[in-house]
Amino acid sequence: MPALFFTGINMSDWFLLSESEPLPGSWNMAVDEYLFEQARQKQVTYVRFYTWLRPTASLGCSQEVSRVVALDECQRRGVDVVRRMTGGKLVLHHLEVTYSVSSGESDIFTSTLEGSYRLISSALIKGLELMGLEPVLASSTSRLYARSDLPCFAYPARNEIEIKGKKIIGSAQKRSGNCFIQHGSIPLVSELELLLAISTGLPPARRDYLTSITDELGRNISYEEAVGYFIEGFRFYFKRDFEPLILTTADLDRIKVLESAKYANPDWTLRKLAPVSI
Repeated sequence: MPALFFTGINMSDWFLLSESEPLPGSWNMAVDEYLFEQARQKQVTYVRFYTWLRPTASLGCSQEVSRVVALDECQRRGVDVVRRMTGGKLVLHHLEVTYSVSSGESDIFTSTLEGSYRLISSALIKGLELMGLEPVLASSTSRLYARSDLPCFAYPARNEIEIKGKKIIGSAQKRSGNCFIQHGSIPLVSELELLLAISTGLPPARRDYLTSITDELGRNISYEEAVGYFIEGFRFYFKRDFEPLILTTADLDRIKVLESAKYANPDWTLRKLAPVSI
């Protein structure tokens, strides 16, 4: 990966958690929520990159399970199911880079969902450009997609990232005042067959639009290599450097409690349990 040389980097309260070990879906969601709460309390920014131990279907916080995912098929194929704290549509996570940004710094990210969404997308675009790709922001959201139970990657939504009309990154955001978390899926490899098996499916005309970084580059790319590009994209776009984040024993204990009470709890996944914070 080419080195970037630029001036004007500001040291600020930005922390990076880059995890190369694949982790269970319930743990991933608990860490994201914990960082969101910490960002809100401390008015700092956390950027995290991670991946998944097993294929995992994540549901938007308000989605009805029976309308979007086949639980029996997930069990048969060894696919875990979790529910996110954010909205949006069904995502199949597996061979991908997942990112999350949690921040209480509205002076950097603006105080609006659209403003912060667009800024983060611009940093992700820079990472893709460093790989040699030509991504753009989607200009609008299809009405058919917005009202449907189709999976996340069926169509790009406004300010999401696409390459030649194909969504390459799917994201979702949750806000509390001026604090927010945004996280998203960046497929390294397309898994159309598995997605079709566990979801409500894709219209035949949209199946050729499912893509990945490997598809677009025309070569294999590892998780570590892709994460390196995205980290440089954030540094370059925001002109910020990162302090490495090391989770303490106390942090890990709080995350374990949140995972057990919420994200590993079937009552939360099946929407029998109201949203909780630990």
